[in-house]
Amino acid sequence: MADDDLDAGIENKEEESEPESEGFDEIVKYTIPGFLAAIVVGTILDFLGLHQSAIGQWIVRTLSGAGESLFEGLFAFRKRLKGGAVSMAEAYGWGKLSGMVAPWIIDWGSRLGGVDVYGIEGFYIPFFYAMSDQIGGNISGAIYLRRRQGSWRRAFKKYFHHPVMLTSLAVILIVPIGLLAVRLLGFSPTNQKYTALETIAANLCWLPAVVGWINQRHAARR
Repeated sequence: MADDDLDAGIENKEEESEPESEGFDEIVKYTIPGFLAAIVVGTILDFLGLHQSAIGQWIVRTLSGAGESLFEGLFAFRKRLKGGAVSMAEAYGWGKLSGMVAPWIIDWGSRLGGVDVYGIEGFYIPFFYAMSDQIGGNISGAIYLRRRQGSWRRAFKKYFHHPVMLTSLAVILIVPIGLLAVRLLGFSPTNQKYTALETIAANLCWLPAVVGWINQRHAARR
């Protein structure tokens, strides 16, 4: 009982000290430029006849799967330069930026290992391009909550009541199922535009940010 009262007191204190704006509205703005850049680059590469260029796919998938993370990383860096309290959105941005490198290693390692990146067995490659930064953001957000709450027990309690973290976890679990299903139905990214569209469709990283933005606006009205 005493522990519950202590947890409630700490949570109330955390809510009172939480910044008025967590910054998710700015993160939402960074998604569309990455998608548009991927489609433009993919179209140009197809026009040049580089339909299945490995380097071209690397560029297109990076822009469509993690392009917004570059902008979000800049957002986090800018917030650090300004100083002040670290927001959830800033921690989320740093985590997403740090998660960008993993799909490059997975992609090139798979190609060197002989995996058919256009077949069913290669369904996981767009997943990691689209979701590795989301995984990084989710982990970074959990660490942020641990630092704010003071213990992992309180952090996980907050985690499972935080709409952004729950939405992030949901998309991480759902996206690979969708990608596998589409490949089983016969889809193959045989040109750069298809590569961009497949990764964009898998990149639901904007959804947690939208949920955070809505939640932020709702909290501001109270």
